[in-house]
Amino acid sequence: MEFSIPKEIQDKLNELDEFIEQEIKPLENDNRQYFDHRREYARTDWDNDGQPSKEWEAVLREMKNRADAAGHLRFPLPKEIGGQDGSNLAMAMIREHLAHKGLGLHNDLQNESSIVGNFPLVHMMWAFGTPAQKEAFLPALIIGEKRMGFGLTEAAHGSDATYMDTSAVKDGDSWVINGNKRFNSGIHEATHDLVFARTSGEPGQGLGITAFIVPTDLPGFEVVKMDWTFNMPSDHGIVRLKDVRLPVDNESYLGEAGEGLIVAQHFLHENRIRQAASSLGAAQFCIDEAVKYAKQRHTWGKPLATNQAIQFPLAELHTEAEMVRNLVYKTAWHLDHHNHMEITDQVSMANYRANRLVCQAADRAIQVFGGEGYTRNRPFEHIYRHHRRYRITEGAEEIQIRKVAGHLFGFVGKNR
Repeated sequence: MEFSIPKEIQDKLNELDEFIEQEIKPLENDNRQYFDHRREYARTDWDNDGQPSKEWEAVLREMKNRADAAGHLRFPLPKEIGGQDGSNLAMAMIREHLAHKGLGLHNDLQNESSIVGNFPLVHMMWAFGTPAQKEAFLPALIIGEKRMGFGLTEAAHGSDATYMDTSAVKDGDSWVINGNKRFNSGIHEATHDLVFARTSGEPGQGLGITAFIVPTDLPGFEVVKMDWTFNMPSDHGIVRLKDVRLPVDNESYLGEAGEGLIVAQHFLHENRIRQAASSLGAAQFCIDEAVKYAKQRHTWGKPLATNQAIQFPLAELHTEAEMVRNLVYKTAWHLDHHNHMEITDQVSMANYRANRLVCQAADRAIQVFGGEGYTRNRPFEHIYRHHRRYRITEGAEEIQIRKVAGHLFGFVGKNR
């Protein structure tokens, strides 16, 4: 077995590091208000429902434009749309590497913006879109000419999405959509929203839900408010749909009618493993910073690092990070070589353990730094507030653990 980073991936990491120093760090330094103690205060338009400020999003767009011009942004996308067919293993290693470098414009936590894009909606459009939909949305979604929200969660339904209240019924030559969405990601400036609505079947059934592409300027589509969250600014809105009408044709929805959850799950495994890799990298950053500080900080005439009460928690976290790293890499490799559903339990293992790890590591770093760690001079509070949501979104850790248990006990999967 080979455990070293493949040469082509290491070469890419070196290329990204050079690009960051030459192109991204200068841009970041010219906009320090978004990265120092002012962070979310500078990024948030507090008088506009807590949305990201236009100035901040302009900086993010400039970062992406530079990354795209350098050939990095579309790395994981198919070659047909300007990508490099980047593997899951490569993306896992890149996401970990970028997060391990700490906070910065190269891999900012707001909207998961990065010099190497994630693009779940682009992947979904490429896999399920009609020729007309691909022409309309690709590459517009990549370069930001169009923005699409993701409307699955509802006020009364989160993990139990198959019980959603939103419905769409045919009325003559129109679909009529009624319902609500909450934590509707990316809705603050979306030109379209991917709205999941039941079109057939019974509550609790996986089939019968359709993924509609809804222009946000249609009559009856209303963003009621933006939810102010643990980490601001907020791009998560509450949406109300009242008699929203779309033509009855296959251009109105993504994928097949009634198979919307298949569309939603298409990118889920890849997204979860990349999220796990990012959490792992951020966790290792917190651990490394705490170790460095403990060696420099002197209390009672000796380095803080000489105390076992400091050493042991960090040693345990460092050990956990190494175990999670091997699981993430192995799972990403399997995603590249096997059917995704064969290793869905491994994806869940990696995801929930990594997301829990980064919260523990950020909390421990705050403790090691003491009062200084509690201040906004350090990035740990920001890291904690951002990554804490991943223990709920993308499948709550309880859902991930339930999936692992289902495979372990043979209720689902290959052991059934």
